[in-house]
Parts: sequence; structure tokens; C-alpha cells
Amino acid sequence: MSNIVNVSDNSTLYVGRVVDLLDSVLPKSRVIVITDVNIDRLYPDLVHRYEHVVIGSGEAIKSLQTVEMIYNRLMAMGADRSTFLLGIGGGIVTDITGFVAATYMRGVEFGFVSTSLLGQVDASIGGKNGVNVADYKNMVGTFLQPRFVISDVEMLRTLSRREFRAGMAEAVKSAIVGDAELFALIEEHAGDKLYADVETLKRVVSGSVAVKAAIVAEDEREAGRRRVLNLGHTIGHAIEKTTHELNHGEAVSVGISMIARASVKMGIMAEETAERIDTVLRRLGFELKLPVALSTVFREVRYDKKKRDNILRVVMPESIGCCRVVDMPFDEFEKLFV
Repeated sequence: MSNIVNVSDNSTLYVGRVVDLLDSVLPKSRVIVITDVNIDRLYPDLVHRYEHVVIGSGEAIKSLQTVEMIYNRLMAMGADRSTFLLGIGGGIVTDITGFVAATYMRGVEFGFVSTSLLGQVDASIGGKNGVNVADYKNMVGTFLQPRFVISDVEMLRTLSRREFRAGMAEAVKSAIVGDAELFALIEEHAGDKLYADVETLKRVVSGSVAVKAAIVAEDEREAGRRRVLNLGHTIGHAIEKTTHELNHGEAVSVGISMIARASVKMGIMAEETAERIDTVLRRLGFELKLPVALSTVFREVRYDKKKRDNILRVVMPESIGCCRVVDMPFDEFEKLFV
């Protein structure tokens, strides 16, 4: 049995077994898989059922150079506008696949099998696709919804604990943004046992997707309400830019903690709520200490792609399940942390 969430009129997410779902959701047209070397190694029976293009792994391959390589491979394979692209992998693979699909021959249909928790709760959902430029995350991209996303939590068994935690940071973010019951569920189960608790993971994935789907349905192109999904990311992306010590989820967890404290300082959120957020993050295994100097983070925040002129759009939590976007000058933002 699978849980089904309609992300938009043309995009559906399924939480269930890929072996039970994939054949029924793929079109009858030609399918070409885009995946990375790790997924190709772990799931050859799935990948090799189709023509496929295999890319490297890691954040460094999320680039225009990789996209150009895929274009060249697709042209050599004779892929045309009727070809369906199937991205099988984590958030990097799905971001690249979506970007290629949106731009190859001015657009072809695509779908995802999401294999990481980070992808299942956030990265593969909502139609944002893009690549990095000169270490700036997702600087070039598109908005285009996949026909479907399949999230099979059984595939998460291959993840390291660190990769698993990275996804839980985004799940916590979704809960703070829009679902107090989801936060309570994570709060109840946070710890080592969650890693192997399939039924709870299904609820975490489904709940996270439901939050994002509701927001995306209201604001698909991030003109307003969708900005709340950036909770913790203004600081998190700056941390990622300045150090390779933390992965995305680890950087975002620090960002969430810092912005929760800033919200308390502004009188928006209660102190005990910030303590509750920190406690859950720590129980999930996150270190919440800033790994670089504040001045270094602030330097990178100035380049945040979501700012307008010198005004940052900062997501502030008000309570568990409710956030608001506050426009503030950079200097005012900086003072919240000194």
C-alpha cells in the first residue's frame, strides 16, 4: 500500500515500494534513466532495465559541465521530445535530471525515484531544479514539476547515519513551517531507533511532503508563501559556502537553531519553543555550534540569491507549525547575532 500526495495538478508523490509502483506510473514512451555511480552500484537491476546515463557523485558534480555532458549523451542516444527522463537518486541527481529535462529540446517529461531522505522529504518535491555555479548553490535553475516522485523508504537502508540525519533536518524544518503534529512525531521518535523504523519514516516523509505540497500549490514559483520553506537556509547555505565540514542538513540545522534564537530575541517566538527545537535537533545527532566565524557567514549572506537590493527575506518561526517572512536590511539581520 502506498500513500499518495498530489503536489500539483500534474505531479503526484507516492510513498511506497518502487517495485510495486514504477511500471504503473511510467509512460509507454522511451525511458532513459539518469543516476549516479552509487545508485548504479547499489541497484543495478533497477537501473539497467532502461537505457541510462551515469554521472559522478557529490556536490561538485552538480554543475553546468555535468549538464552539458548529459546533453551530449542524450543527443548521441537519439533522445527526442518524446523521451521520458527518469532520475533515480538523491537530491543532486533529481536536481540535475529536472534541470536537464526542463531545458533539453526546450523540455521533456520526467519523473523521480528518490533514494535519499533529504530528497524524499524536500529536494525532489515542488518543481525546483537547478545546478550550482562557482560554489553558489542552485544559482541556475528552473521551475518545472516532475510527473511523479516515488519515495521508497526501504531504499533508505543504504544511507549512512550522517546522510540520514541530513534528511531529518529538512523534515524538522517542514514541521516547524507547517505541522505541529509532525514535529511532535519526530520529537517522540528522535534517536537511533528512528533510523530503522519504517512505519514512522513513512509518516515523516508523507507529513513533510504534505506540508511542502500545500505551500507549493499556493505559490509554485516562490513569489510569496513558498519562501517559508527556506527556514534556516539563509545561514545554512552561507555555512555550506564557507566550509566543507558540514553537509546540507548539518548546515541547515545550525541555521534553524540560530534563526530560532534570533526570533526569540525579536520577541516573535517563546524561549521554550526555541529550546524545544534545539533539543530535537540534538537528539537527532546534530551539533549546533557554528563551525566558522560569524563574520565569515555574514560575508556570504550578503550574496544570498533571495535578497532584493540590500533587503533579506528572513524566515522567522513564530511557533511550531507557523513561520513568517520578515524583510530586513542586512545590517539589522547581522545585529540579531551579535
